[in-house]
Amino acid sequence: MMYPFMTLPDDTEIVHSEVKEDGRVKVYIETPDEKDGFHHASCYLPTYEWAEIEGYSEEEMLRFTKLLRNNAHLILAFAEEGGILNATAL
Repeated sequence: MMYPFMTLPDDTEIVHSEVKEDGRVKVYIETPDEKDGFHHASCYLPTYEWAEIEGYSEEEMLRFTKLLRNNAHLILAFAEEGGILNATAL
């Protein structure tokens, strides 16, 4: 299952998985593109291992890496709780 985390002003969606058996969390990033349909990439936390990169420039990937490094603690915590909605339930 993938849980919503963040939508950027350019409609880029960032979602994440629950914590997998190997202790990793998959983060999936997808941006709509008029020409290509969608650009996308996956990153596995906590190692920041990128995979399946399609359509993003090196500059965009550096920006996404910085964004994930600044927010990994939140994503990892939410992944433990079944997403942000479960983590913040009253």
